[in-house]
Amino acid sequence: MTVCTLCGRNEAVFGRSYSGENLCRRCFCKTIEDRVRKTISKYEMLGRKDNFMVAVSGGKDSVTLLHILAKIEKSFPDVVFCAGTVDEGIRDYRDEALRLAARNCRKLGVDHVVTSFKELFGYELDEIVELIRRRGENGLTPCSYCGVLRRKALNIMARDAGVDKLVTAHNLDDETQTMLLNVVHGDPMRIARSKPVLNVIHPKLVQRVKPLCMVPEKEVVLYAYLKGIEFQCIDCPYAQTALRNDIRDMLNRMEHKHAGTLFTVFRSMEKIRPALEAFAEEVKLHDCKLCGEPTVGDVCRACEMLQELKVL
Repeated sequence: MTVCTLCGRNEAVFGRSYSGENLCRRCFCKTIEDRVRKTISKYEMLGRKDNFMVAVSGGKDSVTLLHILAKIEKSFPDVVFCAGTVDEGIRDYRDEALRLAARNCRKLGVDHVVTSFKELFGYELDEIVELIRRRGENGLTPCSYCGVLRRKALNIMARDAGVDKLVTAHNLDDETQTMLLNVVHGDPMRIARSKPVLNVIHPKLVQRVKPLCMVPEKEVVLYAYLKGIEFQCIDCPYAQTALRNDIRDMLNRMEHKHAGTLFTVFRSMEKIRPALEAFAEEVKLHDCKLCGEPTVGDVCRACEMLQELKVL
């Protein structure tokens, strides 16, 4: 029997290759909760008087984070938080996620708000996909539309709820993938804006924070399994169209061969970011002429996409 490195008593259930630790069930879960606490503290993500909304999709990351935050916030009874879910409108996929998100919120006694692409934008994602498939030359993938519209929907939902912060469940893998995607897309300056706590640059934008940014994806899954947390296991049917999958596969291979690669990439970008911020032009936002939401141009990207759909 391999004994837990930390407590020295219980049988280890997980070997953390990048640290050399062997951890029992109890100690492993405690390290994840402690890492989330330390991340929140390090980046000053949530104050004692901050009310916040957790973006809950029904997947492993968001539901697990919801449970961890619910546990942490028991020590801060004055803090009020809720959960928000966006229904993108994906047949045979989203219904289960919505049920699981609602079920976990009820279990934890957390208020749950739901909005949808159809309600906000007039289209379900399935309808958008059908429209863009009719015009085969359009290079945008379903994920491109979903990402832009989802970000807008979450901000509107959080702002309408009157919260101070919007908490998203981006894990370590997500963050490193995004950093490399910015480079691959030829826009490395975006790394200056993609960070654990996003800058507040417009009064209509709710500040976003990412407490899971230092937790690897596989450890999120194991925590959920050990805690008996229900989450949606199937992938989005449109996910395979995204370039992110290729970046994910590459990083997974590197992590398997060289344990700690994800942390190394993340910390390297953290060191580079101040230099990028010093050279980055200040972003000046205006109100979109069509919807009134913040945008760098006259019309926000979401409205541009929706306008293009009307001529398909």
